[in-house]
Amino acid sequence: MEVTVALFIAKRLLMALATVLVVAVLAFLLVHAMPGSPGAVSLGAGASQEAIDEVNQRLGWSDSLPVQFFRWLGAAVQGDFGISLIDGRSVSADLAGRLPVTASLAAGATLLSAVLGIALGVTAAVRGGVVDRIIGGVAGMAVALPAFWIGIIFVYLLAVQSPVFPATGYVPFDVSPRDWALSLALPVITLAVGGAAFIARQTRASMLEALQQEHIRTLRATATPTWKILYVHALRYASLPIVAGIALQFIQLFGGSVIAEQLFAMPGLGQAVQNSVSTHDAPSVQGVVVIATVVVVAVNLVLELATKFLDPKLRAS
Repeated sequence: MEVTVALFIAKRLLMALATVLVVAVLAFLLVHAMPGSPGAVSLGAGASQEAIDEVNQRLGWSDSLPVQFFRWLGAAVQGDFGISLIDGRSVSADLAGRLPVTASLAAGATLLSAVLGIALGVTAAVRGGVVDRIIGGVAGMAVALPAFWIGIIFVYLLAVQSPVFPATGYVPFDVSPRDWALSLALPVITLAVGGAAFIARQTRASMLEALQQEHIRTLRATATPTWKILYVHALRYASLPIVAGIALQFIQLFGGSVIAEQLFAMPGLGQAVQNSVSTHDAPSVQGVVVIATVVVVAVNLVLELATKFLDPKLRAS
């Protein structure tokens, strides 16, 4: 049994590493397909061809693609993604400062989505009738509404009309925990609306199935408290698809935070990738793509392993 588990984990780790490697190769080739060279990007339009060639030669741009890729990959494995062509800063240091912003947004929005979504989904499944239809209708509208439109409404209501939260900007946690929480409030709420609606739908469907199980009906026939039947036994039975939905929400929010970061002027990875692509900053583009891929692949790996070992049917297979 231990050997089988070890082989399963090893196989999934190899697949995760292969996924990151494929994405790294694609990002590397995509950057080289972009117009211009590092010398032209860093020196600007008025630079002479001799100066551009000198910078390209210094950066190794004239080497073959395999040589450039393995040189870049070797440095990236050690955490070195090179120097930005625009401002000369270390790409790794820049990403290390931006990663907590995007991670805070995604984690906060996922947590809020999970709490609201599970509460609404359980309520809809248990109450049924008009309550179920109202929650279903609101969830349907929330899923369909664009995040930037929701964000604009929240800014108008909670930052302009009633200045409860700041409209833009980000305050690091180590500077002021209170201001950090306030600066995250509006973007987190904006991102959580659609996520909560999705999880509410997932929870409602899973709870309806759980409430039809034989052991739940047996518990209802006894003196077991209703809250214990719903939130301990039924919710635990329905937890696997809900957990999978929450993990997928985190991945989606992590990758889709660019809208919230632009709208609320948050210096995260989404803002970094937009800036680096628009300025043809090759090292920054490669660094953002690889870091984002590693996070998404890691979350997927944890979700797959958790699902495998929590579900008795999958564990037996």
